[in-house]
Amino acid sequence: MHGTVRLPLHIAWSGLTQFDLDQARLRMSYYRILLAEGQREDLVRHLNREVLISMWPILRTLISRDIRDVWESAFDELVPGNQAAA
Repeated sequence: MHGTVRLPLHIAWSGLTQFDLDQARLRMSYYRILLAEGQREDLVRHLNREVLISMWPILRTLISRDIRDVWESAFDELVPGNQAAA
């Protein structure tokens, strides 16, 4: 994923809406906001599977336990230790 993207206000309602995905910190913020605020359609539209898996070891520490548990329950490749199998 490269370039600048803008999240709709119903997702990024509390601040930054534009993210330069070439900057690691902004890419991490983009994913954190999507996981916390996005609805199913938003997640399908904005998330990239490979990027999510690669960022997950750090991203999982930045999101709530509830969100982390839901994602790790749904996708085995996000469970710590399973990333190599993805």
